[in-house]
Amino acid sequence: MRQPSVISRRVAAATLGLVLAAGAAACGPEDSKSGDSGSGAEGKPGKGGTLTILNRNPQQDFDPARLYTSGGGNVPSLVFRTLTTRNREDGAEGAQVVPDLATDLGKPNKDATVWTYTLKDGLKYEDGTAITSADVKYGIERSFAPELSGGAPYLRDWLIGGADYQGPYKDKKGLDSIETPDDKTIVFRLNKPEGEFPFLATQTQTSPVPRAKDTGTKYEERPLASGPYKVVSNENDGERLTLERNPHWSAKTDEERKAYPDRIEVRSGLDSAVINQRLSASQGADAAAVTTDTNLGPAELAKVSSDKKLAARVGTGHFGYTNYIAFNPKVKPFDDPKVRQAISYAVDRSSVVNAAGGSSLAEPATTFLPNQKSFGYTPYDHFPAGKTGNAEKAKELLKEAGYDKGLTVTLTHSNAKDFETSPEIATALQAALKKAGITVELKGLEDNDYSDTIHDAKRSPGFFLAHWGADWPSGGPFIAPIFDGRQIVKDGANYNTSFLNDPEVNKEIDEINKLTDLKAAATRWGALDEKIGEKALTVPLFHPVYKRLYGQDVKNIVISDWTGVLDVSQVAVK
Repeated sequence: MRQPSVISRRVAAATLGLVLAAGAAACGPEDSKSGDSGSGAEGKPGKGGTLTILNRNPQQDFDPARLYTSGGGNVPSLVFRTLTTRNREDGAEGAQVVPDLATDLGKPNKDATVWTYTLKDGLKYEDGTAITSADVKYGIERSFAPELSGGAPYLRDWLIGGADYQGPYKDKKGLDSIETPDDKTIVFRLNKPEGEFPFLATQTQTSPVPRAKDTGTKYEERPLASGPYKVVSNENDGERLTLERNPHWSAKTDEERKAYPDRIEVRSGLDSAVINQRLSASQGADAAAVTTDTNLGPAELAKVSSDKKLAARVGTGHFGYTNYIAFNPKVKPFDDPKVRQAISYAVDRSSVVNAAGGSSLAEPATTFLPNQKSFGYTPYDHFPAGKTGNAEKAKELLKEAGYDKGLTVTLTHSNAKDFETSPEIATALQAALKKAGITVELKGLEDNDYSDTIHDAKRSPGFFLAHWGADWPSGGPFIAPIFDGRQIVKDGANYNTSFLNDPEVNKEIDEINKLTDLKAAATRWGALDEKIGEKALTVPLFHPVYKRLYGQDVKNIVISDWTGVLDVSQVAVK
């Protein structure tokens, strides 16, 4: 999830995707797949009723080709099934990839350049027709069409011939690197080893689309469902979305989605304060409501935490996401490692956490990788600043760098009130660095200008606030875009803002990518993170914690470490 401002993006987050209480618990069943226990309203979850989803952001581009999600997304996952998906469990268990349309996670050849999937028996669309491997191939191919852009770039980067393919509307022959020898088998041929292909197979681009039912850019208005719900109306570009049961979906082929409610109403374009007020009051239909994109802010959380009944209706989640200081070593004085190290020592993480909303909404970070097992998290702190900063050590390093009389630098940040790269965080850092003799002048930019500036290789400042979220819970999509020298983009959006191009780092990224043992790969990603951390190219600040209210009649709360938010495929309102 590249630089998401919300959990919806890569969230969503973002999906991309992305893209936040004391005494408030995010609890779920020990075995949510059994459906025998739940949280929220009392009693076992049952089928029936209407679930309402109250969101700020419309569910735009409701076409599997255009969605930037991993794990199948949240609302999209109700309509679109994918080759693989996220494990629908609480916490760390939910960060695992599991089969969805496919019988397994895929069978790789010896060097992980060829992956073969077999579809399950009995898979059907909402109209009763069978889902075939040719439909999965076509669904992927249409995601290459320029008019359906917006999805994740990995298939274009990884598939042989993907970089030049323009989609089936211009090239009806299709991609030779995707083969369908029969109705149940699909084979992918990659241009390099990719052991994490099972994670990529969770992207909505692997959702099947029958060629005969493709309506191009209008497909999002009435897509053909492979999941437990079908779209019955889509108004104002996803602002009002109504889903009802897909009569041909079979739970026998789908171990992950519970599909408890009979109907789901998505209502977007709402103000954050309004959403939280409605969920808090839980009146009428709002008693059976949730949100998939609106967090409790510091003031709201303080109010909720003082009310035991409300606090019991707060879901807590963790998503693979790090907020950090970024350096551009091409800009003086940040070309000097001692200056970067001095700033690393001077940082007061306690004040930064407070500026981000307090310890209930942010956890201090000393590693670039998120503090979750699936990423390969390896604890380290190369420049121990303690809780409030080590000003004396910072001064010592500045003196060695020739700045014994202090230093003046400019910190670039966003003016967006996101509690991440915003003025509150910048001001906290300004105060901490002053104690070490570093005068920080703040330069705030409007959100779009900020993003364009920091990702422009020619204009990127030397010292700025940044954040990163993963496309899936692994160290690969976290470390490679930021530190792989071959991903430096001179003309376009560049995310390797430290311009690191270390042959040893690049080689290790390639070696880890060959591994199909995801646990072994995670260990290697953690070790690589620790090694890169010694270079002081970033200063990790904090990992966000997500707090979201849900209605009083909502049961079966499941929040995985893959998404960090309530999984609507598990929710019941009866």
